[in-house]
Amino acid sequence: MILNRTPHPIRVYEWDRQDGNDDLGLGLKSVIDPEPEPARLATIELGTQADGIELVEFGHRVDLPRPQDGVRHVVSLVVALALAPRRSDLLVPYSEVRNSTGTVIGCRALAQPV
Repeated sequence: MILNRTPHPIRVYEWDRQDGNDDLGLGLKSVIDPEPEPARLATIELGTQADGIELVEFGHRVDLPRPQDGVRHVVSLVVALALAPRRSDLLVPYSEVRNSTGTVIGCRALAQPV
């Protein structure tokens, strides 16, 4: 089972789907609807430096269940990269599909960051 832990639907298209087309249905293989709670990284504010730059620690998971056999989670790339050393159940959209204005409307595959 694949659960979508991003805040928006994930459209997965055929590999030969060309960019630059606004038809969302062209070459569409599947849509993975989002779960109610997206996975986000928590932050810990460590203070402000003398030059006004905030020091922030990233990498703590939020709203992501513990790994379960047979369950994989689609998350943002930043979440996957932060947790990849500890989690093998995370997937990210790969090979983005873009419409005529360059906006990402989907992907051609899901990938597991390592």
